[in-house]
Order: sequence, then structure tokens, then C-alpha cells
Amino acid sequence: MGLEVMGLTRVVVGFSKPDDAKSIKGILMRSGFQVIGVCTTGSQILSTCEDLNGGILVCGCRFSDMMYEELRECLPASMEMLMIASPGRVTSPVPEGIVCLPMPLRVHDLISTLEMMASSQVRRRKKQRLQPRERSQEERFLIQKAKALLMERNNMTETEAHRYLQKCSMDSGTNLAETAQMVMSLINR
Repeated sequence: MGLEVMGLTRVVVGFSKPDDAKSIKGILMRSGFQVIGVCTTGSQILSTCEDLNGGILVCGCRFSDMMYEELRECLPASMEMLMIASPGRVTSPVPEGIVCLPMPLRVHDLISTLEMMASSQVRRRKKQRLQPRERSQEERFLIQKAKALLMERNNMTETEAHRYLQKCSMDSGTNLAETAQMVMSLINR
């Protein structure tokens, strides 16, 4: 995987032992990941992740203030969780939304798993960006009103009025609702 994908993925490291957290942070940074923060409690992790728009939490299973199940429930939905823990410390099956790596940890397993998760996040973000945004009722009303005005004043059919708005929208680089607003303000002078 390219360094650009790893660099785009924000990683938060959280382990109850500061030395473990620093060690994992070092491994990840040497491998090209962008580590946003290093935390030693669940509340620090939640505070750090709160403002991130997506990312991956690499963590242990137990903190002084909470266990991994509670942490997962409180994390923003856009954050994924990669937990590193001894097999006996994790409930079986592993709860949904958590990827688990067993201790003792192999660096190659950590990096390849994180790369896979990062690629998956990038694909999901691209897919979300490509989906058209739902127009509000106000925007739909504005577009209908602009089409009605064009139909009345320029003797256009509804299809012609819609195509006209679309073409103006593409030519001006604005969305359809903004274009409808501009057309209405020009006609209603």
C-alpha cells in the first residue's frame, strides 16, 4: 500500500502502560502512519477521537477507567478499533467493530492489518464522497420554483427548464439549488 494512504489515516494509540504506547507509536511512525495521539486512559482516547473525522484506534483491552467493550461503544462511529491483547483477555467471539491481534505481537502482523484497515477506510470515504447529497425540502422547492418561472417566462417544458438549470449549474460550478436561486434573482429584477 502506498505511503499516501497510510499518511492520510489518522491513528490514535492507547495503552494503559505508557512504555507500550510509546513503543507502538514508534513502530507505526517508522512505517509511515500518522499518529495523532498517545493515550493511557479510556477518557483520553475518547477525548482525542471526538474531533477526528475517522481514523483507527490501536489499543490494549484494559484501562484504569474502562474496558475495551465500553470504549468501543463510546467511540465515534467513524473510528475503527484494532485491539492488541492476550487471547484469554478477549471475549469470544470478538465483539463487532473490533479487529483483534493476539499477543505476543508480530510487527509484520500489526502493520499489514493496519494497512488493510486504512485502505478500507479510504475506500469507504471515497464511496461516501461519490454519493450524491440528499437535497433539503427547501432546496427542492427552490429548484421547482425556478423551473416554473423558466417554463412560464421562456415557454420551456419542465424537462427543458431542468436541463437549462443543470447546464447553468455545470457552467458556473455551483450546485443546482444555488443556480436556481441565481436564475430566480435575475428573472425577478
